[in-house]
Amino acid sequence: MKRLIFAGTSMVILFLAACTTKPVMTEDQKEKSHPGILPQLETYQPSSQARVDARLAIYAPVDLKADISHLSDKEKQILPLLFDVAQIMDELYWQQTLGNREAFLGKIPDQNTRTFAEINYGPWDRLDDNRSFIEGVGEKPAGANFYPLDMTKEEFEAFNDSTKTSLYTLIRRNEDGTLRSVWYHEAYAEKITQAADLLERAAALAEDEGLRNYLSHRAKALLTDDYQQSDFRWLEMKNSNIDFVVGPIENYEDGLFGYKAAYESFILIRDNEWSQRLARYAAMLPGLQKGLPVEDAYKQDTPGTDADLNAYDVIFYAGDCNSGSKTIAINLPNDEQVQLQAGSRKLQLKNAMRAKFDKILVPIAQMIIDPEQQKYVTFDAFFSNTMFHEVAHGLGIKNTINGKGTVRSALKEQYSALEEGKADIMGLYLVTKLYEMGEITEDALKENYITFFAGIFRSSRFGAASAHGKANMMRFNYFEEKGVFTRSDQGYYTVDFEKMKAAMISSVQDIMHVQGDGNYDLARQWIAEKGVIMPGLQADLDRLNGSSIPVDIVFNQGKAVAGLE
Repeated sequence: MKRLIFAGTSMVILFLAACTTKPVMTEDQKEKSHPGILPQLETYQPSSQARVDARLAIYAPVDLKADISHLSDKEKQILPLLFDVAQIMDELYWQQTLGNREAFLGKIPDQNTRTFAEINYGPWDRLDDNRSFIEGVGEKPAGANFYPLDMTKEEFEAFNDSTKTSLYTLIRRNEDGTLRSVWYHEAYAEKITQAADLLERAAALAEDEGLRNYLSHRAKALLTDDYQQSDFRWLEMKNSNIDFVVGPIENYEDGLFGYKAAYESFILIRDNEWSQRLARYAAMLPGLQKGLPVEDAYKQDTPGTDADLNAYDVIFYAGDCNSGSKTIAINLPNDEQVQLQAGSRKLQLKNAMRAKFDKILVPIAQMIIDPEQQKYVTFDAFFSNTMFHEVAHGLGIKNTINGKGTVRSALKEQYSALEEGKADIMGLYLVTKLYEMGEITEDALKENYITFFAGIFRSSRFGAASAHGKANMMRFNYFEEKGVFTRSDQGYYTVDFEKMKAAMISSVQDIMHVQGDGNYDLARQWIAEKGVIMPGLQADLDRLNGSSIPVDIVFNQGKAVAGLE
């Protein structure tokens, strides 16, 4: 009898204990309750209304649309689904860079400030070295919302977890203050599931086998954070009229380590006529790799030959690619193993590129370039320089020559700026090789050189906060050291073609040596010293900024603009 009473009492105690135990939260629920990285203010007011109004005016509005009349009925049914997926990527990017989007934007009473915050995906001006434009908000955390605000680099290094450096994990604190690593697909489970379902619906409508396979594999990749097979399927997608870039891809937003990838998306319509003009260059990549002007050890990687170059009109940007300055070309996938095995695809976004050329680069050249050399600033050269920048990302070296692992992992947060610098200058080297091979004329080569040089001023106006900005600072400062240009009293720059060619070759060599050696300390020193705007250049940028020339473009985009509503 005593035993029965004791057992019953124990059951009551266990029942009461179970009732008082806090329910276990999923990682998705924990992430939704995460406060983000902003101070919790009642309202977010501009630190200077006049400055916000002036900075908003640096963006030229562009309607993002394309001719979709040649698409089939099913392709037109697919597009709205892709818009919905892309919108989810946009929402996820807000979570990664800031936290709760609505909790921030909803507390901004001024419309101009709210619009400027939407362009910048937060309260930091991405084209002004991430300077805060909201009162009471300090510097942008280097690790964005990927890591705890109070986490030190030393604490991260001591954290023993094999997934902590993954492109697809967040670092969060447990209740006891220790760190944990959380997969994206767990932290964002609800939205990821929605996006995957939409992709499967789009795949079921796809008539093109390559598009259907890619969309289905990408849906599974979002749910698992294993993207390699979907990357291969994307490379196989050669003939589709529609292209769709989606997922956590670039690691620019992680300024702490450069480990974490941010969500983004592009919706693209293929331009068949321009794509045919580019097709012959893809077969040249292995030969161009072998001819790079460095020792054999630094070019031992062989790029995949199953690569292609294509031109597209883009009808939607979402997430990382839409923040601040707008991407005008794509080189993917980033996975080094995939690149070495199967190559990469270089997608030129022709309509966005044309908008930047017409609205920004041409008027800059008229103010900056010697009138005798202005004739060499052409859209074809701008297109070529942009294309070969993306081609160059697939060349060079992916793995260090001394056992330090991949170049990306060895150079950490310095990788992106140096890699963008490599792509800039190596792209110009490739154009020069095409001239030597008889593929382009001497005038076309000069057009590429002068258009490239004028482009430094266009990109330098983005500031030195971004990887692309640092790369342009390094390029200008290097050219100045090598005497590539002279500047007249009237503020016009004249380029010496032979000196530019010599500086281009030595720059390719310097960068590839740092990458191949995995020399983190030298990369950091180089970028710190040279990836900055020197007084001479700043004076000319101030002159440009004092004009009415836009710094970049901002899109009017969506289903209605694309002609789908």
